[in-house]
Amino acid sequence: MGKRVALVLAGCGVFDGSEIHEASAALVQLSRSGAEVKIFAPDIEQRDVVNHLKGSPTEEKRNVLVESARLARGNIQDLAELRASEFDAVIFPGGFGVAKNLCSWAVDGKNCTVNEHVSSTLQAFHSAKKPIGLCCISPVLAAKVFPGCEVTVGQDKNIDGRFPDAETASAIAELGCKHICKNVNESHVDKANKIVTTCAFMCKAPLHEIFDGIGTMVEEVLKLA
Repeated sequence: MGKRVALVLAGCGVFDGSEIHEASAALVQLSRSGAEVKIFAPDIEQRDVVNHLKGSPTEEKRNVLVESARLARGNIQDLAELRASEFDAVIFPGGFGVAKNLCSWAVDGKNCTVNEHVSSTLQAFHSAKKPIGLCCISPVLAAKVFPGCEVTVGQDKNIDGRFPDAETASAIAELGCKHICKNVNESHVDKANKIVTTCAFMCKAPLHEIFDGIGTMVEEVLKLA
């Protein structure tokens, strides 16, 4: 029987929710690996709603769970209902929604707060010694909840202009965590904490390389499960 994996979303769309390609890449790899997947999102209002054509905020109000249902094709549950005992692993795709809706990193950086259901979910899987997979900006969730853990968001310097958010690595280090520099098609495994991370769209790279990196993350998570 395949591994049971929970996938946690933060809305729908890179600028105010989950990054759609990252969520799809994770789901494709999980499907290919024969995993049984259930999708969750918190039932909360989005911090903001962004017009993705113009790249600017609007006056709309949207709900994270309702918007995430677009990606889940309607088959989704409130994150408050997730029980770690029913799964072998949990995965968080990235996107600005993680930094806006799942925590307040977009506004507060390293001083952010993490949504209570996101924090309790991470702590439940960690306490049960079950693996946690995170990509793009999502590793900051682990950095905030598990001081001393190891994660990657790519590189700590903006090499060739490909890592414009490289300063995130410094903020992670300031939280008492160890940032591990990795290329976009690689992931890092913190074996002690069973946390697997990859940078995804934190790197300006061809889409297939981002898919490859997320593929390695999912593969390593399933190995640990």
